[in-house]
Amino acid sequence: MKADIEKIYSISQKSERKIIGLMSGTSLDGLDIALCSIEGNGGKTKILLQNYTTLPYEEDFKKEVRKIFSIRNGDIELLTVMHSFIGKYHGQLVNNCLKQWGISSDEIDLIASHGQTIYHAPQHIHKREQYGHATLQIGDGDHLAMETGIITISDFRLKHIAAGGEGAPLAVYGDYILFGDKDENRILLNIGGIANFTWLPNEKNEASQPCFSTDVGPGNTMMDVFVQKHFGIPYDKNGELASQGIVKSELLNELLDHDFFSQSLPKTIGPELFNIHYLESRINYIKQNISAVDILATLNQLSAVAIANTIKSNIKNWKESVIYLSGGGMYNGTLVNNIKHQLDGISVKTTHNLNIDPDAKEAVLFAILANECVAGDGLHLENRIEGMPDVSMGKVSFPR
Repeated sequence: MKADIEKIYSISQKSERKIIGLMSGTSLDGLDIALCSIEGNGGKTKILLQNYTTLPYEEDFKKEVRKIFSIRNGDIELLTVMHSFIGKYHGQLVNNCLKQWGISSDEIDLIASHGQTIYHAPQHIHKREQYGHATLQIGDGDHLAMETGIITISDFRLKHIAAGGEGAPLAVYGDYILFGDKDENRILLNIGGIANFTWLPNEKNEASQPCFSTDVGPGNTMMDVFVQKHFGIPYDKNGELASQGIVKSELLNELLDHDFFSQSLPKTIGPELFNIHYLESRINYIKQNISAVDILATLNQLSAVAIANTIKSNIKNWKESVIYLSGGGMYNGTLVNNIKHQLDGISVKTTHNLNIDPDAKEAVLFAILANECVAGDGLHLENRIEGMPDVSMGKVSFPR
């Protein structure tokens, strides 16, 4: 153990660290692997994305994860064995990736592993007054470290909860380091299964409108599940099916009629609320016979309205800001057009314009969190809203 402590100390003192960031989202497409070269820490961080890929998951693996994902009652034994299995499986994928890149594991200082979210339970979801916020990501860091021979930082979200947050979104910490700008107001909008954004005010506005990050509601999750069930395809490519439908205002209003949308920021949510059951209950309530493409058009609009309403309600000068997109939803042309229509006049770009591949952004953010865990002195975010603790995050696993 002494040798391990000395090694991680020496890593913290290096002028440059090679860190692999891993991200596995709720869509279960595969494991995002980003090799980053990182200098410094905090506001002086410099990062170079050296390599990036997504290694797709096998169908059998997806089926097993879905048996325990985002459900209140499930197979505890399967959950237990999958925790270890995913850690080892992710380690094998990292090894395969390094082999493809021609890079030795000895050249890598750290792995930053988000793990696989199984259940996200802020208090407003579980409603058990005696308990606080909770979240569960599986994929044991010890197994990952042993499989790769690389020190692994994992399980980032629980420290955020312990310090008073909800465990998500964590993007603000990386976004602040990567994308903060003294001249430009920036909204870093990530549209994954759930949509979230980070508000980064310019120097002029930072005192009156502090930075924050928040979930806003469904991104792709309800659309994807609906398309899989009714069309037999993984997702609505470019929003083509949704573009053929008509938004049903009564259904849209019912879908928006939930107290989550009026809660104060920051707030978090997941498929534990916004799922196919939520949709079907609203359809049953209005007692209308709606075509599949019209339902999909309405779900698409739901995501756009939830995003736009949160921005309009919480950012005074949103029209003077620039949105930078990332996440799978950025490829849904119908959704992006709906967002632009709801936020008429705002400039919309992607993080490509900020020199970060938008597909790699989430994995890169966890590499930054690992760098802060090992080498950071704290971000010292003086202008931040309540519920956004300024703490280092992550647990350390040694490979022996």
